Amino acid sequence: MTDLKEVFEARRSVNFFDKQKGLDEQVLQNIINLATLAPSAFNLQPWQIIAVKTDEAKKRLYPLASNQPKILDAPVTLIIIGDRAGYEKDNPAWSDLEKMLGNKEALEKTQQFAYALYGTTPERKIKFAESNAGLLAASIMYAAKYFGVESHAMSGIDFEGIHKEFKLGTDKEVVMLIALGYFDESKTLYPRRFRKNFKDMVQVV
Repeated sequence: MTDLKEVFEARRSVNFFDKQKGLDEQVLQNIINLATLAPSAFNLQPWQIIAVKTDEAKKRLYPLASNQPKILDAPVTLIIIGDRAGYEKDNPAWSDLEKMLGNKEALEKTQQFAYALYGTTPERKIKFAESNAGLLAASIMYAAKYFGVESHAMSGIDFEGIHKEFKLGTDKEVVMLIALGYFDESKTLYPRRFRKNFKDMVQVV
């Protein structure tokens, strides 16, 4: 599937995954590597992913994801994580920006600007982490469809419980889960439901 419009129209949230069909490691890497072309603030890419693949890890995640069967059935579930401190100077993405800007003074001004935008309140830090990780998550689902892989995003989860169970750092924010795999053909995929269009949701001012 190579046409962008076709990818958008074909992507669905699949509830039933084929338990007998695994997801090749190279395909998973291809999906993630393509999705990392997603936009991010200052190209800081303040995100991280935990790929839950083993039966042991799935069993740990299952009760923290509202006991949704797809956690156990899908070959992989991704924990999408945003970094609330991703704007700080130790982010290696700043080194790349310094090369582009050509001098340290310009870099420091940009870093100060980023801090003013994202680091002054807890709410701004959370928005920074969640909005950027959300861009990655959407890109993952479309990249998956490009490679013939189905997906389902989940936000009805125990965010704090997942954070604790998978021993995430203080500044890490669990944003959502994404199950990846192949549709169970013995099940029925419901027709696409109502979608808002331009007239329904856009206010032109």
